[in-house]
Amino acid sequence: MMARLQQSWSIGVLALAIAAMWITQEHGLPLWLSLAAALLVLNLHALALACEFVWLRRIEPGAGVPKPSLVALCRAWAGEVVTGVRVFGWRQPFRSRLFEDYLPAGSRRRGVLLLHGFVCNRGLWNPWMRRLRLAGAPFVAIDLEPAFGSIDQYVASIDAAVSRLEKATSLPPIIVAHSMGGLAARAWLRQSRDQSRVHSVVTIGTPHAGTWLARFALTPNGRQMREGNVWLRELHRGETASTHSLFTCYFGHCDNIVFPAGNAVLGGATNLHVPGIAHLQLAYHEPIFDDVLKRTRT
Repeated sequence: MMARLQQSWSIGVLALAIAAMWITQEHGLPLWLSLAAALLVLNLHALALACEFVWLRRIEPGAGVPKPSLVALCRAWAGEVVTGVRVFGWRQPFRSRLFEDYLPAGSRRRGVLLLHGFVCNRGLWNPWMRRLRLAGAPFVAIDLEPAFGSIDQYVASIDAAVSRLEKATSLPPIIVAHSMGGLAARAWLRQSRDQSRVHSVVTIGTPHAGTWLARFALTPNGRQMREGNVWLRELHRGETASTHSLFTCYFGHCDNIVFPAGNAVLGGATNLHVPGIAHLQLAYHEPIFDDVLKRTRT
């Protein structure tokens, strides 16, 4: 579903850019102005991202988290503009099925389950899937559907994916989750009630305590990411210290989606701050991939 929606969006934006060029040329405006109009349409997302960074700048990041400098935020914004085009304009709408799940028979490596976040699909993980495949590490990447449903609706597909990895490797897998995917992993753990089925959970920019931006959310899963909402409180109450000890939470003070930054940490987990990197960029941070790859050998 998400791939089709983003295909339509990408094609629509491209059509608007072409229309902007045609209209300006029809009115006899200079070619450079036509090109500028087309570029403006193609980069409207950059303006939306700028608004997110402005809001991020105005909110304190949380206890013990340094506030990012203006220079760091500008660099993070520029990187997120480029990364956003790659993810939402290419990988997810047109290349989400580029890599098949990799479950080699007789593998001695621990498997990895990849969970994406809100308004994303498995195409987010294409660079990960390519590198895991080259390294010989088993993996499964699923689409969390329905895209705009409750996070609890993802539990069944996560459980099925964990079972596939357990069967292929005879080992509990590592779960790697970006953004909302980390909440889906926690929801699965709550319902599974069997921590032995997972080796560890690595979350990347997950709103464990919600996010300021979710106050604008209208969908069920978006509302579940509002700060202090009932669903998050009940999720936390259903967990123990041993549950949180399974988690390594990567977070950043330049995360333009999950802020305050302190909302991306869990008490009792290993919480690691990644400075100067925005939300989507965090998913491609090399040290995080290296960390997970090492775990597949244990």
